[in-house]
Amino acid sequence: MARAVPHPPFDAELKAGLAVVGGMFPPTITADLIEFMRTSYASPPMDEEFDRRQIAVNEVTFSGGDGAAVNAAVLRSRDASGPRPAVLYAHSGGLMFGDMFSGLDLVLDWVTELGAVLVTVDYRLAPEYPDPYPREDMYAALEWLAAHVTDLDVRADRILVAGASSGGGLAAGLALAARDRGGPRLCGQVLDYPMLDDRCMTASIEQFDGIGVWDRISNETGWTALLGEQRGTDLVSPYAAPARARDLRGLPPAFIDVGAAEIFRDEAIDYANRIWQAGGDAELHVWSGAFHACDIFAPHTSVGRSMIRTRNTWVEKILAD
Repeated sequence: MARAVPHPPFDAELKAGLAVVGGMFPPTITADLIEFMRTSYASPPMDEEFDRRQIAVNEVTFSGGDGAAVNAAVLRSRDASGPRPAVLYAHSGGLMFGDMFSGLDLVLDWVTELGAVLVTVDYRLAPEYPDPYPREDMYAALEWLAAHVTDLDVRADRILVAGASSGGGLAAGLALAARDRGGPRLCGQVLDYPMLDDRCMTASIEQFDGIGVWDRISNETGWTALLGEQRGTDLVSPYAAPARARDLRGLPPAFIDVGAAEIFRDEAIDYANRIWQAGGDAELHVWSGAFHACDIFAPHTSVGRSMIRTRNTWVEKILAD
């Protein structure tokens, strides 16, 4: 049963849209709903949007961490010329659903307006592919990108990693792994309302139980799918749950944004604070009244537009010379 815990109010404009969102993305997701979510949250056809924006799409395959084939798509403006910055993108979906085009319309401005080459990855999903498959697929994608900078006409000194929700957690873990393994150097990391901590013990997680988008039970479902019986134990890798990383020194500049009215608020704030404590660079935005991923579900709202505009401004600054 959901617990009655006081929580910050939802923005009035966003609250009006929550009932519509709940039809395709229930507040509480349990293991028996994974197959439903894989249909409900599947990306819509994108061909018309790509054509409208004059974006060329090339689907590629590379070897994942275990040597198995993993798919990705490389997007670039048809008008782009010369070496371009690159963005490696991890989609949302609670580690259990979604695909390489899920939520992608939010970042297409990076391709059309900022001239970036965007590589979005169809990393393998839990529970069929638990940890370390998703994170090692993302790391293999980074190595593939770095090895093909000449073929892709990409600048090796301007590779940014980005992700939303579970993808934000994967992006944070990828930045940690690249640092620790001496991997390709990243110029920045965009962590949108990131899923960082499998221990699920913050106050904000308790506040959003049975309400909003992605509640306490949903979070436990996602982490259990990824980690199984190891969830919450000392056996969990910081590359899977970046909040567990003891040392946040030497990371690329981070952009972290999160809603004030969602479960990931406290862990996102803590992650930014620990980056600062380690002497690093982080820009943190906590959006009043915002539920989880409201910019994906309600991009037309005032809060959604502000989130997208602020994020794009930071990315433009990081990708510039």
